[in-house]
Amino acid sequence: MTEILTVLCTCPDVATARELAGKLVERRLAACVNILPEIRSIYRWRGEVRDDSEALMVVKTTRLAYGGLESWLLEHHPYDVPEVLALPVQAGSEGYLDWVLGETEIR
Repeated sequence: MTEILTVLCTCPDVATARELAGKLVERRLAACVNILPEIRSIYRWRGEVRDDSEALMVVKTTRLAYGGLESWLLEHHPYDVPEVLALPVQAGSEGYLDWVLGETEIR
């Protein structure tokens, strides 16, 4: 297992995802954020089944940076209860993993 995490976070649209992603990278809470521009989310919210179009952020970060990333997202995300799911990276190319570590160092 590595010190790298992949974080999934849905957003209401691409514009919101871009804004959040840019701030995460600027603040070194994430090394990289990929945005999948349109996904379908079917879920239950407040007793109602919803079917919405969303954008998905795939965030590359570290265990050390995760606490700050989660706190920042919860404060700035437009959803009342945003999806913030951290998945451990089991393995990856050494160069890429080193790059993620270097880009998320707190300076």
